[in-house]
Amino acid sequence: MARLLLSCLLLFVSAQAAISTGVFELKIESFTSSRGFCRYDTRSCQLFFRVCLKHSQDVINPEPPCTYGTALTEILTADSNSISESAPIRVPFRFKWPGIFSLIIEAWNAENSGLESTENQNNLISRLATRRRLNVGEDWSQDVHFGNQSELRYSYHVVCNEHYYGEACSTYCKPRNDSLGHYSCDNKGSRHCLEGWSGEYCTKAICPAGCSENGICKSPGECACRQGWQGERCDECARHPGCIHGTCQQPWQCACKEGWGGLYCDQDLNYCTNHKPCQNDASCTNTGQGSYTCTCRPGFTGTNCELETNECDSNPCKNGGSCKDLVNDYSCACPQGFYGKNCEISAMTCADDPCFNGGTCVENVAGGYSCRCLPAYTGSNCEKRIDRCSSNPCANGADCLDLGQRFTCRCRPGFTGSRCETNIDDCAGNPCHNAGTCIDGINDFTCTCTLGFTSKDCSMRASPCDQFPCDNGGTCYTHFTGPVCQCPLGFMGARCEYPVKVTIPATMKPPLNGDSPPALIAAVALGLVTLALLVCAAIHILRQLRRSRELTAISTSVKNDLEAVNNRNAVIGGGGPINGNLPGAPLGSLREKEAFLISGGQLKVSNKDAALVDKGSDNMVMFKNKMADCNLAKEEQHLTKSKFDLNSKKCDATIIVPPLMFAKDSLYHPMFINPEQMEQCVFATEV
Repeated sequence: MARLLLSCLLLFVSAQAAISTGVFELKIESFTSSRGFCRYDTRSCQLFFRVCLKHSQDVINPEPPCTYGTALTEILTADSNSISESAPIRVPFRFKWPGIFSLIIEAWNAENSGLESTENQNNLISRLATRRRLNVGEDWSQDVHFGNQSELRYSYHVVCNEHYYGEACSTYCKPRNDSLGHYSCDNKGSRHCLEGWSGEYCTKAICPAGCSENGICKSPGECACRQGWQGERCDECARHPGCIHGTCQQPWQCACKEGWGGLYCDQDLNYCTNHKPCQNDASCTNTGQGSYTCTCRPGFTGTNCELETNECDSNPCKNGGSCKDLVNDYSCACPQGFYGKNCEISAMTCADDPCFNGGTCVENVAGGYSCRCLPAYTGSNCEKRIDRCSSNPCANGADCLDLGQRFTCRCRPGFTGSRCETNIDDCAGNPCHNAGTCIDGINDFTCTCTLGFTSKDCSMRASPCDQFPCDNGGTCYTHFTGPVCQCPLGFMGARCEYPVKVTIPATMKPPLNGDSPPALIAAVALGLVTLALLVCAAIHILRQLRRSRELTAISTSVKNDLEAVNNRNAVIGGGGPINGNLPGAPLGSLREKEAFLISGGQLKVSNKDAALVDKGSDNMVMFKNKMADCNLAKEEQHLTKSKFDLNSKKCDATIIVPPLMFAKDSLYHPMFINPEQMEQCVFATEV
């Protein structure tokens, strides 16, 4: 870490020396001490010297900082030869050498550490602190210091670095011969231009005589003509291309010679020679096609220089003098007490007390007098009061009030400041509501309201469509950019004000709603189809569930019917048919059953158990008759098979014909099936 810091210190010192303006050099000639810091041979002792330069002090403080710089010698042996042959101590500086300074020279013992360290004060051998005056120069100043136990002889001087000159090394001059300058330097730092160059930094080439006006010198002795000039000295103007009989005084001119005219002086016109229209010795120039121009002498004017200029028109005579016009001149006849070209000099003296309003009269050496006026007055005799408002110091139309030694400005509403130069910010109080933007004016403000608000301060709600009506049935909508009109079919424009011819192909039918796009119609149609499919699927599922429940109910009913028939057979008991009748059954019962077995009748087969019971009868006899009818139907199975052939081998059932209490004109007639030799089958016949 110490080595890194030492390297940084050396780099810093090197950089300071590189840009320094001068250097202070001190050489140790000899040093002896009786303190006995070298106990043995002096060649084995090591020491070094430290030089510190400070600003001039009456009481010199040897402690840091060294305001002008500091330096150390290398470690030396204590013998006299090593000290006298050591290199001078150099202290570079970057400032103007002051001439007077404080010098501190210290001798340090280095035998303990072998390094140039000034931290341990016990190693300090000797110290010299003195104030000296020294001018810049190569000569060395000799000096000797006798201490209590030491003697030090040294010499010193101050020299400027290269390219620095002067008594304080403050003048910089570096010889050069390039585009930035062509000069050398003397021993005082003054620049001396090289041959052929001039200027402060010798950058301007010396041109030949006459070349500097119309030419450019890039190097001494050369003359590069500017555009429009020619010749060795660039003193000849270039005529207009194509000019034949003409001359020029400026580049690209073509002033025709006597007797010639036209744009290129190729027309022979001698109007001036033949007619001599110009008067008072004016020069005449033919301009072609019988026209001419007169160049008048001073004091004359007019087309032909026939009018003499009156120099008295500008009233040059002062103090009441009368003007007399002369040829290109005038003269003033001065009143008594005044004289001069314009009667501007007064013949009065201060004894005549010519100054007014407290002015002070001063006699002039050349004659006459002058008045020194008070601050509020002016004029040759202080006769005029100064109007401080005459220069219009108040801005923005303010009224100026002259108060003598000063003035004041009365500002218009909306302005402030000593000269009314500041416009009062009327937007400072944020007068615009609802996010409106405020624009400052003169004693006023303007609010740019956001969409939906109006009034001066944007405090009122408003619809932009109120001030933006749409024509031809257009509909207005509020957009963040402002009102927008949606036009019906056949119109366009910001307000739907322009009709548009719409051609619809014959193969295409206009939509029901003119403002519905095809994509929207297709999407609605697809949604309806999907909804219909979902409804159909739901209905189908419900029907399947209902049919499943019905089949289950029918199966349960058939089973109950079979059990009921068996129970009825058990109740009726044995006994065969007698003459076709059951015991206790009326004779006409069989006929009633046969009546319902007529082919082609309106029949309905049902296994409903409710059909076996007469809804309106409580007669037990009727119930037995019905049960007998059921057995009779079983006996007459061959008859029912012949009349109701269902073409089914799997299902062979007995049909029970209901009693005659059912109306014959009814659309349906119940029939009862006794499934003895059939599987689970249900028959329903409907006519």
